Amino acid sequence: MIPSTTAALLSFEDYIAYDDGTENRYELADGELVAMTPPTFRHMLIAKFIEQCLDAEIARLGLGWFCFREAGVRTGVRKSRLTDVYVLTPEQVGELVNRAAIAQTPPLLAVEVVSPDSITRDYRYKRTEYAALEIPEYWIVDPLESKVTVLTFNEGLYDEAVFFGDQLLVSPTFPELSLSVEQILAAGNLP
Repeated sequence: MIPSTTAALLSFEDYIAYDDGTENRYELADGELVAMTPPTFRHMLIAKFIEQCLDAEIARLGLGWFCFREAGVRTGVRKSRLTDVYVLTPEQVGELVNRAAIAQTPPLLAVEVVSPDSITRDYRYKRTEYAALEIPEYWIVDPLESKVTVLTFNEGLYDEAVFFGDQLLVSPTFPELSLSVEQILAAGNLP
């Protein structure tokens, strides 16, 4: 984890208002600002592909949901995480339309793309915080291990299903989605 940038603990409200005059992005972990390393282009290409696939499925089903990249989710009193992709309902977006893009209630689905510096954060810290928030579905897309883990919230914990290669993901939120691990990971490669 990257060292925090402040000594004093921040409230969630302080975090929302924080501006250091740079383009740096931060998460709030137990009241401390944690600088996020800029993602690789592979990471961004994979996240963009997932967002486009989910947007297409949302449109196909006429759900009216919204899919966003690099938006925040409040995970505790002094905690807020930046997701790679998440899905919100129109009601959730309506509550935030004129505020910082940080969901105050659990997204329907959160997706994290693993980078070398985010392994522990994505597999451990975010998994724990997302379960505490009761996010119904959480994907961990891991190009380093060539797999996607789909976590489904069940009685306070996540049930885990791991997919590899040409296996199609099984998503409770999008049960008709036809998307393989190979397709997701290939999005990070240039033609």
